[in-house]
Amino acid sequence: MSAATPARLRHFIGGEWRASDSDAWIVDVNPSDADDIVAHVPRGTSDDVRDAVAAASVAFEGWRATTGPARAELLYNWAAAIGGRHEEMAQLLAREVGKPIGEARGEVGRCVTILRYYAGEAVRTTGDVIPAQAPGALQFSLRQPLGVVALITPWNFPLAIPLWKTAPALAFGNTIVLKPAESSSQCAVLLAETAATAGLPTGVFNVLLGAGDSVGAALVDAPAVRAVSFTGSGRIGAGVAAAAAKRNIRYQTEMGGKNVAIVMPDADLRQAAVLTAGGAMRYAGQKCTATSRVVVAREVEAAFLDELRAQVAALPIGPVTDAAAAVGPVISEQSRSSIRDALAGMDGERIYVGNIPASPEFARGFFVPPTIVRGAAADSTLAQRELFGPVLASFAADDLEHAIALANGTPYGLSAALFTRDLRSALRYVDRIEAGMVRVNGDTTGVDPHAPFGGMKSSSSGTREQGTAARDFYTEIKTVQINP
Repeated sequence: MSAATPARLRHFIGGEWRASDSDAWIVDVNPSDADDIVAHVPRGTSDDVRDAVAAASVAFEGWRATTGPARAELLYNWAAAIGGRHEEMAQLLAREVGKPIGEARGEVGRCVTILRYYAGEAVRTTGDVIPAQAPGALQFSLRQPLGVVALITPWNFPLAIPLWKTAPALAFGNTIVLKPAESSSQCAVLLAETAATAGLPTGVFNVLLGAGDSVGAALVDAPAVRAVSFTGSGRIGAGVAAAAAKRNIRYQTEMGGKNVAIVMPDADLRQAAVLTAGGAMRYAGQKCTATSRVVVAREVEAAFLDELRAQVAALPIGPVTDAAAAVGPVISEQSRSSIRDALAGMDGERIYVGNIPASPEFARGFFVPPTIVRGAAADSTLAQRELFGPVLASFAADDLEHAIALANGTPYGLSAALFTRDLRSALRYVDRIEAGMVRVNGDTTGVDPHAPFGGMKSSSSGTREQGTAARDFYTEIKTVQINP
């Protein structure tokens, strides 16, 4: 992937590309090759926020009056515009955030699926007829859009996450100001370009670039913003929730996980090892649903860990241009240093550490060797903190109840998997596990675009994204009674 001249990015506001009022820039680099500067991103200002929110406010009345079928057609057009630039977008995604090209191509395809799905939702029933006590009265409910919605999104799924928030919000008649992570700004620019190609009306979809402290906070506080959907760290998510609650506006926060796979004695150990290795190490563990813990029945621990080591070792490590690569770099030097510090201070045994090739193509990237650690303390960093890297902590359990207790013993509750052939064990686990995403004989990662997504405890504010659940967040209910 050859480096191009770094772009100086601009906001997309009211259908126009606008330079920021700020003259300060953030350097966006390729995690696979830090010498490759992808773009210069403006830090942004409160004036930029004001302009973007104003554009979305002006566009709202016209967009809410647009019929569902007309909105659906525009979302289909957007899906087609992305599909027409599939490889270009995948290559840029891989270069900007360090996602192996195979997974990057899959993410672009998922964007097309998301937009097509919500095009269908735009024409589905959005209310109910309700029996009335008054004779002859007609009583019914309507779902209506909220208004201007602020979306604050992370870098790890720089196309899919913005779209799984944007598509339902638009389908139900809201207008958008998207604030992407600084390190995925170029991907957000591509979303704006394809939205314009699709013919979305001016001001319906706006992209506001910049730093969280100068742009994100001002966006949440903007008086015309009626809802905020955030995906990112727990610390920042808590601040978003507090600011939104203070203004009494709707908010949802998705804030990560410490996801677990449980392996029972009757499990297919090879299947469990293949799926656990992939869930933990692919994309260098940089998915909020990545498997970061595995709890193994003590009687099969040795056999499972032997198989797990083999499966992790079989995952190719490579630069993002390598079509065979499964494990790429982490997003930044800061992330790599944080992971190294956590491993340096651990109290468990490293039972597997992968090798990063000593060649120039790896030397310039932020690569972390896949690592399996056994026997860390239950209250340790490896057991409790989301590292967002290719690190898997392994623990032994006496039985299913002990395994579930270990699995539930973190502040998070996003995703979990159980490997077993026993139906009673599966049903017990489904009932007791504290996770919003629950799998049996599957890995912890991913979710269908039409299925609700979200977590429990500190992973989420409790609402769900995607599927029909998105309608509940992006609309409000009006109950109407008409008397004769």
